[in-house]
Parts: sequence; structure tokens; C-alpha cells
Amino acid sequence: MQHKIATLALGTALALAATGAHAGNSYPNDVRIGAYLVHFDSTATDITGPYTVPGLNTSIGSTTTLYLAYVRQFTTHFQLELAMGWPPVTYAKAVGPAFVGSVPYNGRQIASIRWFSPTALLEYSFFSPQSTWRPFVGIGVNYTRFFSRQITAAGAAVSGGPTSISLPASVGPAVTGGVLYRLSARWHVVASYSVAQVNSRLTTDTAGVLRSSKIHFWPNAVVISVGYSF
Repeated sequence: MQHKIATLALGTALALAATGAHAGNSYPNDVRIGAYLVHFDSTATDITGPYTVPGLNTSIGSTTTLYLAYVRQFTTHFQLELAMGWPPVTYAKAVGPAFVGSVPYNGRQIASIRWFSPTALLEYSFFSPQSTWRPFVGIGVNYTRFFSRQITAAGAAVSGGPTSISLPASVGPAVTGGVLYRLSARWHVVASYSVAQVNSRLTTDTAGVLRSSKIHFWPNAVVISVGYSF
């Protein structure tokens, strides 16, 4: 159901794009750059598999990275934003008992992961394109792909040796809200808050011993950016 909603939002945006309309705005294209502050609200099932102590879990740490976006205005009020953050390093922390055997566990960084997470958002802006302040809301679809998945020394010690990690890509809905402050006809500043839904399954392989955990997390992103219209 969530994928259908996200697909419908993207389809609507593409339909608007086909019209090519941008009434009331001499500069319908925006490029933006800024800071992308991401906090993860995450839940995960306990790690399961052979030779695994009960109660082992993980959490995802917050991160900050570069924000990049292109925005195309189709009408006086509707626009499509294509946004992404420069792929940051995010750390997974251990949650559970203080020790697994004699190995420290709780609170240790057990893995590092980079992720590429572009988002397409159909947005509605209030007021006219010439207004100094323009609040907006939007809905769309997020794609998240994980790469550079590395186990740390602490993670390898808990796992029992060198370990590889897999995390399948995720597609899910996203929503946003924010405000644009116009500095001039071409320059503006934007502040926004966005949430996306990301679901995946973490699987580790330690010399053929497979362990896994279902992960559900909601990246909460605060963006402060400067934009140029053309």
C-alpha cells in the first residue's frame, strides 16, 4: 500500500512535468546546496542465527552530510524536487548485554555503512512565486541503496571472526514540509524537515555462519540550504 502511494505521487509529478507549465514564474528551475542533518528513528528485531546469544540488537547513529537538490516548478503552486545527500558514513551501534562472553558489546560501534538515498517529492507551495515567504508540503518516494558495508574490529570480535555484511536496497514513501525565504528574484534560502521509511534485512556472514535482523528506520532529515533560480 505504501509503495502504491509513493508511486502514485511520483506518477502525478511526472504527469505535471509533461505539461511543462510554470505560470507566474520567470525562473522555474532551482538548484540548491546545503547541510543535511539526519537522525534515525530505528527499530530492529534481535539478531538471530547459529551460535548467537539472545538479546543482541543494533541502532543507527545520526549523521550530517552535504545536501544537493534540483527543483522544477510546473505551475504556480506545484513543483518536483529531486534531492539527495552526499553518501555519508553511518555507524551501527550494539544494543544488548554489556558483554558477549568476554567481549564488550553494548554501545560499541560494530559496523559502518555508506548509503545513497535519492528522493523524488511532489510539493505544493503556498502563496505566489514572488512572495518573500513560501511554505510548502510534499509527498514522494525514497530509494535507499547501501554500500561500503564494513564490520569493525569490535563487530568481528563479537561475531567470531572476519564478517561480511549485506543490506538490500529499499523503496518507501517520504513526506516533507518547509519554508522558502526569497532573498532576490534568483536567490533564496530554504529550511525543511523530511521523513522517509526505509526497510531492509541485515545479514552477516562469518565463515558461512549466517545471522540476520530485520531493520525498520525512519530517517528524520533537517535541511538548511541556499538556492539559485534560473
